[in-house]
Amino acid sequence: MVDLEKEKKELIEQMIKSKVLKTPKIIEAFEKISRHDFVTKEYFGSSYIDIALPTLNDSTISQPSTVAIMTEALNPTQGEKILEIGTGSGWQASLLAYCIGSKGKVVSIEYDKDLMNFAKKNIQKAGLKNIETVCGDGSVGYEKEAPYDKIIFTCAVPSIPQPILNQLKIGGRIVAPVGPTDEQRMIAIDKTEKGKFKESDIEPISFVFVKLKGKYGFK
Repeated sequence: MVDLEKEKKELIEQMIKSKVLKTPKIIEAFEKISRHDFVTKEYFGSSYIDIALPTLNDSTISQPSTVAIMTEALNPTQGEKILEIGTGSGWQASLLAYCIGSKGKVVSIEYDKDLMNFAKKNIQKAGLKNIETVCGDGSVGYEKEAPYDKIIFTCAVPSIPQPILNQLKIGGRIVAPVGPTDEQRMIAIDKTEKGKFKESDIEPISFVFVKLKGKYGFK
């Protein structure tokens, strides 16, 4: 029988050693928010292999090292409000919610209703109360709760939509995989002042994510 806790510990140690995990609070989140609570039953035993795993309707739960890279780049801190585009399995939202604490809030929007219901059940297992899940078009953001300290895309986007740039606070950051459907760059965008942004590459390697759907998604 697979010892998931042992495998989780080994994977976290590996990610610390390779320096994709660095921040104590983020490491703690990976320890407390178990990936095996967010995978489908058939992939339960593969929870701590560092690969993406299928979930529902052609979606995936991203590989742990990718999630670590994105979370470290976003740098979630206590009390922040974060918008997540693409709830998926709910694992990324839960890691962020743990990092920002009870005074913070994650608003996570998902296009696919089946995935949203799957994520809600998974989030309940994690016992987190500071996540609001919304079923809708994430490509336009979520104006109702704007502005946000941070925004993260957990799906590939052709370019960052203007409505989402508008919903970011001055001094805030967006992390997203940007590019064509077959290959994306992982970028950070910092809002330096109203209408002004600074873009930087997070990693020299390329990524492949599930495509963003909706008004500003892939056609």
